[in-house]
Amino acid sequence: MIQRFIELGEGYGDIYELSELIASNKERFLHGFVFEAKAPNGTNALSLSAAFKPAKEGNFMPIYICREGIPTDSKRLELFESVVRETGKTPIRMEVKHSSAYADRVHYFSHLIAILRLNHFIPPMQ
Repeated sequence: MIQRFIELGEGYGDIYELSELIASNKERFLHGFVFEAKAPNGTNALSLSAAFKPAKEGNFMPIYICREGIPTDSKRLELFESVVRETGKTPIRMEVKHSSAYADRVHYFSHLIAILRLNHFIPPMQ
């Protein structure tokens, strides 16, 4: 199974698209994640992410993400958590390294996928 992050943006207007994806795909929605990272400037940056089960046809598991653009006390965070709860699930919070600690985004996303697999939030590699 191919598991890949799809970056929607940094979460300004993109959070509304992520919320709509969750609401309109409740049967495929697997987990909602809030990744918290310490930015190089010392502030906390949140990434909001949603993992979905693969479509009926195909072997692709999408994990949508709004990367490191959400402040910790944001209405957008409240909206995301509300949409996740409406599906009967609880948002999963995790502390992770900031993406700037990696050489590129591919390595950052690979690291996140490894963390999600190790914690059994997404299926292992097949």
